[in-house]
Amino acid sequence: MNRRISEPSAIVAATVGLLALASAMGIGRFSLTPILPLMQQDMGLTLAQGGWLATANYLGYLAGALICMASTPRPVRAIRWGLICVAVLTVAMGLSHSPLLWLGFRFSAGVASAFVLVGVSAWAMPILARCNKGQWSGFVFAGVGIGIVFAGLVGLAAGLDDWGSRSTWIIMGVVAAVLAFFLWWPLATNLVPADAAASRMNGVPRRAFVAAACYGLFGYGYIIPATFLPALARGYIDNPAVFGWVWPVFGAAAAFSTLAAAQVGHRLAPWRLWTGAQWVLAVGVLAPVFSLNVVTLLTAAVCVGGTFMVITMAGIKEVLRVAGPQASQGIGMMTAAFAAGQIAGPLTVSLLAGSSSAFRVASIIAALALVVSNCVLSADNARCRQGAISDA
Repeated sequence: MNRRISEPSAIVAATVGLLALASAMGIGRFSLTPILPLMQQDMGLTLAQGGWLATANYLGYLAGALICMASTPRPVRAIRWGLICVAVLTVAMGLSHSPLLWLGFRFSAGVASAFVLVGVSAWAMPILARCNKGQWSGFVFAGVGIGIVFAGLVGLAAGLDDWGSRSTWIIMGVVAAVLAFFLWWPLATNLVPADAAASRMNGVPRRAFVAAACYGLFGYGYIIPATFLPALARGYIDNPAVFGWVWPVFGAAAAFSTLAAAQVGHRLAPWRLWTGAQWVLAVGVLAPVFSLNVVTLLTAAVCVGGTFMVITMAGIKEVLRVAGPQASQGIGMMTAAFAAGQIAGPLTVSLLAGSSSAFRVASIIAALALVVSNCVLSADNARCRQGAISDA
């Protein structure tokens, strides 16, 4: 395929993927974090209720991933309707006063965001690979960080100008609706050839299961700081003009890191990029454990925010490499494992809630999970390389 033909397809795929992930993940998944303090202030939401809303979203994300793994929805359909659902459900959060309805809305938004992530991965990544633009995958996954920055800045502005949580939800939902509207037609372009249609699960390779298990450990290790970092910052500095910047910094680190990693990462095997990023993530997880101050909070925000989407990008590339024709099921399986890890993380903190060192112990366990993930990934790839040498 020559440059003149392939370039527009790659540009469309990368741009659509970026904007879709910005909406589905930045708004559908992560908007609760900056809005939660506003809901506590003007809706009387307790911290426990906020935890249930977060858990509902995690459960929805897990359910969506399992559905994608079992049914293999068409990528374009998954992206389109997932984006529409994210928009409608986000607006609904601002129109309702019922905590029970909020649980349903956040659960459903989690399902929708999982559909979009799996759909974008199965639709955009193969297009970029065929167009010899694999390094543009960083541009696609930077959408998550951009979405987090947007949600964080809206939450920061809402806190400073006293918009209220209901208006903030509606603003984010309207932005999501605009994105869903404008992305509908580019997705109609048949950029994926017939031979790239999703195949049914005829036996996912063993290595895809190993990758999924390691990805689940990553989800567990990542979610502890991702859930509690803004609360830690607020507890240390109770000033929205200061602690409110933690989430935008987190998102900016996620966006810039994926762009940088895509430029240098194409020289590395995906699993090597994955394990390298997880060592940095472990540093971020442990940074606030032994000393809580501005430096350790920013270190955690940069290390965690700057690696979690790099690991996501590398993990999806790895499963595309090892799963072959079952790539869609492999991506769904990894997303499900990640969601399970996300659910287990806050549960660990809840189980340790009676201890004054609950966060410290949970963070150490999270860092150990990342170490185990790295060891398993490295051992599995070493075994496969040894097997290839023996066969030769």
